[in-house]
Amino acid sequence: MKEKLSFVVFCLCLLACDQQKDVSFSSYEQAKKHTLRYDKPAVDFFEGALLGNGGMGVVVTTRPDGIMLYFGHNNVWDIRIAEKHREEIGTFDYVFDKVSKIPDTLKLLTDDPWYKKYSTMAQENYRQPYPRPFPCGSVLLGFDRRDAELLGHSLDISNGLCEVYMLDKKKNRIKLQVFTDMEKDRLWMQLVDDQGNKVPNIFKRLKVMPDPSTPPEFPAYTSDEILQEGTLSFRQTLPSREPGEYDKEKRYPKDKAFRLTASSNLDLKKTDRINWDGNNEKMQTLEAAFEDGGKELVVSVQLEEGIDSLVSGQVKVQRPGFDAYLASRSASEESWKNYWSKSGVQLSDHFLEEIWYRNLYFFNCAAKDGATTPGLFANWSFNKIGTAWHGDYHMNYNTQQPFWMTFSSNHLEKNLPYVNLIELLMPVSRTWAQEYYKLPGAYFPHSAYPVEMTMNPYPVPHWGWEICETPWSVQGLWWHYLYSADTVYLKTRAYTPIKEAVEFLVAYMKRPEARGGSRWNDDKYHIFPTIPPELYALRPGFKYNYDCNVDLTLTKFVFNAFINMVDILGTHEPDQELVADVKDILGNYPDYPTARSEKYGEVLVSVPGEHDQVVYNVPSPLMNVFPGEDHGLHSGDSIMQILKNTYYNQQNEGGNDLVFINLQAARLGLLDIESFKRHVRYSLLPNGTATDKVMQVHGRYRDHTKYDYMAAMGIWFENFALPVVINECFIQSYNGIIRLFPNWDITKDAAFFNLRAVGAFLVSGSVKNERMHISIFSEKGGKLKVYAPWGKSGTIKQGNKKSNITNELIVIDTVAGETIELEK
Repeated sequence: MKEKLSFVVFCLCLLACDQQKDVSFSSYEQAKKHTLRYDKPAVDFFEGALLGNGGMGVVVTTRPDGIMLYFGHNNVWDIRIAEKHREEIGTFDYVFDKVSKIPDTLKLLTDDPWYKKYSTMAQENYRQPYPRPFPCGSVLLGFDRRDAELLGHSLDISNGLCEVYMLDKKKNRIKLQVFTDMEKDRLWMQLVDDQGNKVPNIFKRLKVMPDPSTPPEFPAYTSDEILQEGTLSFRQTLPSREPGEYDKEKRYPKDKAFRLTASSNLDLKKTDRINWDGNNEKMQTLEAAFEDGGKELVVSVQLEEGIDSLVSGQVKVQRPGFDAYLASRSASEESWKNYWSKSGVQLSDHFLEEIWYRNLYFFNCAAKDGATTPGLFANWSFNKIGTAWHGDYHMNYNTQQPFWMTFSSNHLEKNLPYVNLIELLMPVSRTWAQEYYKLPGAYFPHSAYPVEMTMNPYPVPHWGWEICETPWSVQGLWWHYLYSADTVYLKTRAYTPIKEAVEFLVAYMKRPEARGGSRWNDDKYHIFPTIPPELYALRPGFKYNYDCNVDLTLTKFVFNAFINMVDILGTHEPDQELVADVKDILGNYPDYPTARSEKYGEVLVSVPGEHDQVVYNVPSPLMNVFPGEDHGLHSGDSIMQILKNTYYNQQNEGGNDLVFINLQAARLGLLDIESFKRHVRYSLLPNGTATDKVMQVHGRYRDHTKYDYMAAMGIWFENFALPVVINECFIQSYNGIIRLFPNWDITKDAAFFNLRAVGAFLVSGSVKNERMHISIFSEKGGKLKVYAPWGKSGTIKQGNKKSNITNELIVIDTVAGETIELEK
């Protein structure tokens, strides 16, 4: 079913591309304008060129005497997991009762001896160094500096081709071309001159290296050296059991493994050299010299991964040839052209356009349907890089954020990895709801891994009780339906997770502790207890632990989604009671928390009782704008004033807000694009990706905090969502009505095509010399609603019919496959 859905989406996107006749630019050619260039050796991991096919990731680094490639894969993890203290963790009711009795005079819950001991115990599993992404090794091509000089490299993001530039001993420019096959986990390299003609090999040696972080308790890797076939390879088993439970001499059915194989068209040989202390030194295992002879060079590196019993025990030599290189490169080029054909932007602002194309490139390298959903640092890793916080799934924004850009960018196929993840998490989420909370439905964990889990990996109350993570987890499934109008997908993949999240939330809010009594003095259903993301934790007396903005807005979002889903799918009979409960709660729902600012007036805050000067870690006060989508440009004047007050008042410490806060601003029409660009520039690494950087003190950070401390942790997958901020400047459709150019200065020329809107509409448009033209393709038919950006003027063209625009809100019934044109 998954494959059929992907194929249908692909075909519809191709049809839409054919329909956009007014597009006068190629996004493939636009992408080529944003080639990354580095004019010196890129010796650091974060200076190297990023390649990938959505499963395998490769970092191409260069140094004065060689080229080093680091390999990773979304599917390759240290799969060991600690699941101790199942009985001691107890149930929610047990912990809630104990915490309720802790005096509210304490500053922190951990000042209470029982809670301190309990939380330490509950954190023990997460404190293990596993699970984590497991680096797949490195490959080195080394040369003699007397024969060649390394100049730098470029990365063409239109087709994923990295070229490493060198001078040979005659000072001729030559280059090593490097790219990944987009279907197979295989990297290719070829040495050519500036005109693309093959040249004699200048490299002296080939070396394959297992990762230095390999734990000593792992089975030792096995190596294969088939020198006469130009091949070096190693194989690493990934144990499924923890130390003490694992015998390295045995094999277990759930063990996994991978094999990294480098092969050359040239034969290899072992040689000696005199080392620094004057002694003879033989080449190490998995290191060999190229046979001399002035022949041309092509190299491939293949990564094989999977269940241990299925990964080749002995290397299968696939000696590379130039014909195979060209065939793979041609197929890769075609894959990238198809990717870029789905949408595009052409902007008078070069840097803004660069942000859009480069991050779409990185996303395509990092994620695809069929591979494991990327964690915090996607598929690029080496040693400890990419392993902070286990490189796991944090379900309070980090995991969701990168997929925000898939909808409006018209890459729904790239949201499928997220859908796959939610399906993977359903069993443990059901188990935790039923066994820990004693409630129906599914409660999604704070942190999770792509390994077999039988309990919540992070059951610590002071973060694990973030209720918002359950509606947040399933929100992206509803968005996928809204933007695709695919009822088959809705029925087969979204209905069950959304319903079970709602079942849990309803039961949680209908607990006696969450309504009535002396605590509330009202008849509303409250979300209690809960935790604001990255703030306060669980407090004595539950201060700041109820009705958080993010909990209220996301729960309301999912409740309304469920009601609409029942109507669309016609499941009124089985869902009648649950719908009635949802409507009852929505009819008695708490208000968003506010405070009074001396400077700005009434402002939203993250939780009741909070003051207006809090420095947030994530932009919590405007969660009701995004991701909640309860408020925005559609809101009335009084609410809009509070939203504006809040935006100008809030303080964010950085590290988690590069996409988030700027997207909220765009949703309010308040985004300062020049400030946004400066924020991005501040966060850029040499490889073109944006890292998470600190912005200010007076939250959790201090004056001696290293403001870029997160940069060395890995490649932050979450920031590949940056294109969504730009998309939202051109179109917004979150409430079912398309709003055009809501955050764009129309004195600046711009064009875009196939930006996707709610209702399965693909919007193309341009503004030049302040004159606009809009074309909207209806993929599924249905009612089109759009605000005319120039008011009650201009024309509508629908087929052969042309009429004047007489209302600011245009409402048109469409049929699948037709295009509507708006022009002033």
